[in-house]
Amino acid sequence: MTTQIILRRLRETLRPYSKKLLIAMTAMVIVALFNAVQAYMVQPLLDKIFYEKNASWLTALPVALLVIFFIKGIFYFFYSYLLEWVGQSIIKDLRNAIYGHLHELSMNFFYKNSTGELVSRIMNDVAMLQGTVSHALIYVLRDLFTVLGLLVVIFYMDWRLAFVSLIFIPMAAVPIVVFGKKFRRISTRYQQGMGEASDFLNETIRGIRIVKAFCTQEQEKARFANKMQQLFDTLMSETRYRSLSHPMIEFLGGIGIALIIWFGGMEVLKGHSTPGTFMSFLTALVMLYEPVKGVSKLNSTIQSGMAGAARIFALLDIKPEIEEKIPPIILPPFSNSIEFRAVSFAYQPNELVLRDINLNITQGEVLAVVGPSGGGKSSLASLLPRFHDISSGAILIDGHDIRDLSLHSLRSQIAIVTQQTILFNDTVRSNIAYGSPNCSEDAIRRAANAAFALEFIEDFPESFDTMIGESGVRLSGGQQQRISIARAILKNAPILILDEATSALDTQSERKVQQALDNLMKNRTTLVIAHRLSTIKNADRIVVMQEGRLMEEGSHEQLLNLGGIYKGLYTMQHIEQ
Repeated sequence: MTTQIILRRLRETLRPYSKKLLIAMTAMVIVALFNAVQAYMVQPLLDKIFYEKNASWLTALPVALLVIFFIKGIFYFFYSYLLEWVGQSIIKDLRNAIYGHLHELSMNFFYKNSTGELVSRIMNDVAMLQGTVSHALIYVLRDLFTVLGLLVVIFYMDWRLAFVSLIFIPMAAVPIVVFGKKFRRISTRYQQGMGEASDFLNETIRGIRIVKAFCTQEQEKARFANKMQQLFDTLMSETRYRSLSHPMIEFLGGIGIALIIWFGGMEVLKGHSTPGTFMSFLTALVMLYEPVKGVSKLNSTIQSGMAGAARIFALLDIKPEIEEKIPPIILPPFSNSIEFRAVSFAYQPNELVLRDINLNITQGEVLAVVGPSGGGKSSLASLLPRFHDISSGAILIDGHDIRDLSLHSLRSQIAIVTQQTILFNDTVRSNIAYGSPNCSEDAIRRAANAAFALEFIEDFPESFDTMIGESGVRLSGGQQQRISIARAILKNAPILILDEATSALDTQSERKVQQALDNLMKNRTTLVIAHRLSTIKNADRIVVMQEGRLMEEGSHEQLLNLGGIYKGLYTMQHIEQ
């Protein structure tokens, strides 16, 4: 992404705050004018007071200076506060925009991008941009107006000296341009490294039990230390260039000031200029070089922000793969059937995981889908709520193609319980009521009771107000699953997807969870993805999938009598048990 595009996008981001920026810039112009006046007042200080010994100027000048400093301080406060407010508002807007955009992206995006990388984009990349918008913007704009005001002063004082001094200002810009490109590359590398480090931390902290069990603490410490060393090396590269650019600019400025002192001093000795005029000019020139040097200090911050902005806008430019039809159809309450009509699906082009699936599920039916691992069972279930779009064919609910439906009306009629329970670091109550914010306390208790979760919830010291920890870490596997089932019961959706909901549980936990699932499945159309065949004997119908195809279909007894894939799987599990 080019600098011009980044700046245009940043300008669009700033547009809602244009009025406040205009006020801030007006205040900055006033502060810059007063800076120029301060430099100009050196001339009467020397000529009128020390050279001409004018007593009235001695009385008036200090009062004027106090007034100037007071007024300048007021306007400094206004522009500094307003620009900081605008900068922080933009950061807030960008973080909200990124987070909101992530929720619009398809599941494929999350399969390809790690959690740590995405967290780094929202927090670290935006923090990099914060330095540019909140701080660099303040100083660069202020210094720009200050330079313009001081240029007026030095040209008014002595236009010949002004032209000589201006030769060195463009020379000071050379290091800024040269080092700017390096700062951008280094900053991009640093932000990528931060994403990798965040991902590493996320994995190892979540997997701390495995780390301890396999005695790999030292190995993980070494891996983390290596990543920190890489970040350190990257930061020191930036520090090296930043430390080098400032003295280079200062040396160039020193050459210019030395020549001005020599040339201006000669003019004073020849009587072509007064000491006050020369000192006023020199003061303005020194004040003028300070903002130029300041830009070199801010250059690395600006380039880091530009690199962060490029990554932020690149993320915001990713188009969602799942898009609603305009205008979408609102799905009426489910009442008839779900049909998979010649459905094929691939995560990657030309790599089909489902092939020509034809399946009809009637309202109130419990359909179990079984088969060897990798056969496409979970992929089939993920297509119904439209987590992915099919490659060909159609999925119909009561005759409506799900691609024509609003996503909200579709997903609000589907409840899902998966093998991997997704719980949040919040109270038991909040996790059960997730997605049902307006439900009553009594409804939450009834859902917990139906999921056989009330018995252990009431044993907690804080009952429903108990914090369950990250991913429900303070609960057992069976307890986590029953909280998840209570959440699905409370949602009360007519269509239910159970994706290997008991496969990770021990026998005792499975028995309790199975009872909860039986309550959940009552009066619902249910699609059960099962690994343990003993849990789906009573399903109305069972279909067997292998290599993405439907191979067998029937009841438990019919499939056993068929003597095919299902019987082989059942016999194998029976022997193992």
